[in-house]
Amino acid sequence: MSGTFSQIYIQIVFAVKGRQSLINNSWEEELYKYITGIVQNKRQKMLAINGMPDYIHIFIGMKPSCCLSDLVREVKKSSNEFINDKKFCSRTFSWQEGYEAFSYSHSALDNVIAYIMNQKQHHHVKTFKEEYLKMLKKFEIEFKDEYLFEWIEDE
Repeated sequence: MSGTFSQIYIQIVFAVKGRQSLINNSWEEELYKYITGIVQNKRQKMLAINGMPDYIHIFIGMKPSCCLSDLVREVKKSSNEFINDKKFCSRTFSWQEGYEAFSYSHSALDNVIAYIMNQKQHHHVKTFKEEYLKMLKKFEIEFKDEYLFEWIEDE
């Protein structure tokens, strides 16, 4: 009997609406665990999750039957509700529309995981905007400025 075998590794990035720094250190670990649960309940493998107060990176091993846009929509919708139900923020929390997704080979796993897990140290040197534009160019993704994240002016 034939089977389906695959190696699909996707890094997903999405930001807090308006790029507000609303993800607090005091509850980010709980948020990451909650999002990990969503990914695992959708039968995907969480490889790494981390971020900054205004965005997160998620790195997953994805099955070919998974629809990436459906998974991201569920993660964002459910985590919005989780954050607001827990009253982690003094105002209503929401993720910004859209997301970025980048695929990697198996040989890049360790480097991508290390990169994601070191986000806070990494951003002492480089802004999110610099990092983001570099990734789009590295992956040769065509884009229009008006469809990019809302940037915080001091970046």
